[in-house]
Amino acid sequence: MTINEIQDEIIEKFSSLEDGFEKYKHIVALGKSLKPIKKEYRTEKYLISGCQSEVWLKGELKDNKIYFAADSDALITKGIIALLLRVLNEQSPEDIINNELYFIDRIGLSSNLSPARGNGLYSVVNSIKSFAEKNL
Repeated sequence: MTINEIQDEIIEKFSSLEDGFEKYKHIVALGKSLKPIKKEYRTEKYLISGCQSEVWLKGELKDNKIYFAADSDALITKGIIALLLRVLNEQSPEDIINNELYFIDRIGLSSNLSPARGNGLYSVVNSIKSFAEKNL
């Protein structure tokens, strides 16, 4: 699937949820389902700065697709990361760089996060895009 097709799927799912509480529960469930990152990647080298919680991100380029593993010490953050990885994992560096992540605004994520969590979200996005740029 393309990045935009995945984003549209996420938007459709969130639009079917009744209210903010249901959306919150869905994000928490996504966080619980995110596979933990290997212990060897829970180091300073993979830690993303600018996040309120601790977030680790590891990327690997294989056959012109980037494979990410990520984790956080906060459940909501893990859910947000799970959404980002759903959209950007196994995509080419070019597609990651050239596609706008419009689902963040359309599902109301950016407007419902505290300023610190919003900054963290964009730190993760910037780290993902930076990794993609380094692997063009």
